[in-house]
Amino acid sequence: MMRSLFSGISGLKVHQTRMDVIGNNISNVNTVGFRASTVNFTDVFYQTSQGASGPNAETGAPGTNATQIGLGANVAAIAVDLSGTGATQRTDRGMDVMINGDAFLIAKQNGNTYFTKSGALDIDANGTLYCTTNGAAILGWPAVDDGNGNREIRKDTATTLQLMGGENAYSAPNSTKDITLKGNIDQNDTQVNFLSADQSTGYPISVSFYDKLGGLNTAKFVIHKASATDDSLYTLKLTDILDSDGASLLRYKDESGKWWSTADSAGPLKDANKMTIKINNDTELGYTVSPTGEITITGEMPHVKFNGSTGEFEWAGKDASSSAKTDTLAAQTAIRIGLTKAGESPFEQVAPYSGSGTAPRDGLQGGVAIDFKNLTMYAQDGVSNVKPTRGKEDGTGTGNAAGSLNGFSIQTDGKIFGVYSNGDKNLLGQVAVATFANPSGLEAAGNSLFAATKNSGDFDGVGIDISEVGKFSVGALEMSDVDLANEFTTMITTQRGFQANSRVITTSDSMLEELVNLKR
Repeated sequence: MMRSLFSGISGLKVHQTRMDVIGNNISNVNTVGFRASTVNFTDVFYQTSQGASGPNAETGAPGTNATQIGLGANVAAIAVDLSGTGATQRTDRGMDVMINGDAFLIAKQNGNTYFTKSGALDIDANGTLYCTTNGAAILGWPAVDDGNGNREIRKDTATTLQLMGGENAYSAPNSTKDITLKGNIDQNDTQVNFLSADQSTGYPISVSFYDKLGGLNTAKFVIHKASATDDSLYTLKLTDILDSDGASLLRYKDESGKWWSTADSAGPLKDANKMTIKINNDTELGYTVSPTGEITITGEMPHVKFNGSTGEFEWAGKDASSSAKTDTLAAQTAIRIGLTKAGESPFEQVAPYSGSGTAPRDGLQGGVAIDFKNLTMYAQDGVSNVKPTRGKEDGTGTGNAAGSLNGFSIQTDGKIFGVYSNGDKNLLGQVAVATFANPSGLEAAGNSLFAATKNSGDFDGVGIDISEVGKFSVGALEMSDVDLANEFTTMITTQRGFQANSRVITTSDSMLEELVNLKR
């Protein structure tokens, strides 16, 4: 038999293998994170019919080369380049991520660790982060409490990320620490006129604040001139405090319709809901309620001082004398209100300050600080306009109610935040990635998963931060790198190679036929 028959068969086999690879590439032209494979051929065995010889100087015979007959082709390698980053497909979906860097997401399936380029992520019913392409859990590092009320990522062993349930299911409430007032108190506004030292009317200012349990309360004030002769000094009077349902914390009605003070020990509740009110940690304010429900708050009220010439704010505090302003209030811009309800209170308290007498009080801590420094006293159209906002000017100290988990957001560094109904964001975990010395040495396991091999290098079980090799693109996926133009061109050369090898077989068969036909 002729050797060319078997060479032709080997040629058919390798070109068929090449066609199989091309078909797989084209079928995955739209598979997320797919990398195309290429086939490399090599020649194989040779039959040496005559060995090589060197020249003979004595006889003058020249050297001859070896005479060898090749026995066909074989598949040397089916290679895939898994390094780098493919083209970007924009999805605008918040749970889709694309790796910009030479790395892989770490996946866990059926107890085995795999690696993938597919970043189509989602959260299952148990709150586990997983890849929708293959259903494998995505590994990373969970967030833990650092002991100071903050959450941080501890990069120990990469593990499955449980993003729902437990402490992640809610956002704890925070009490309001600061309230900022902005606007103008117009000295020509008739609402701020001084009528009497006992007046309960004035320009109304209502400030809302969260307590430690997340309840939204409202303190109602009025502000008016401190005297009939001074247009730049104002008295701030507390008139009521309302709970989250809009009911007063200072009064209640019995079954007969009579109103009582919550501080009245003779009332039906007998101090069960007594409110203790302190301004700047000084003597507490007293309050009474008439049988028809009118609230009267007694005690020294704080004052707000403006510059009579410029209309600019000067100070805020409990004392109205000029000496107090000079000695203790020159730097004080806020008034702190502290509340206690029946001994055990969800409200912030004003912490004691060191010193006594005329010691400065601007170092007070705690309570709810109402900042007046952004107020002015300009004569405009006779209408005052004051707008209170929770928090400082930099946005801190606003407080918030308790919140339930509404969704998730992923940052470019892989950190995952829970988004809550109260507007809060909590760090829940971070997606880890893995790198390999030889990414192309990974073994395809199907479903866009790859397994580590001895030639790729081992996975250390911890992973690395994506920032070490690149970043994530959020709202995007890595497209397949299949080049259809190249695949179709390769398909043509493969078809012609297969056709040529088939011709070798048919031609060899014709030659054998001629040989057989020598004997008729």
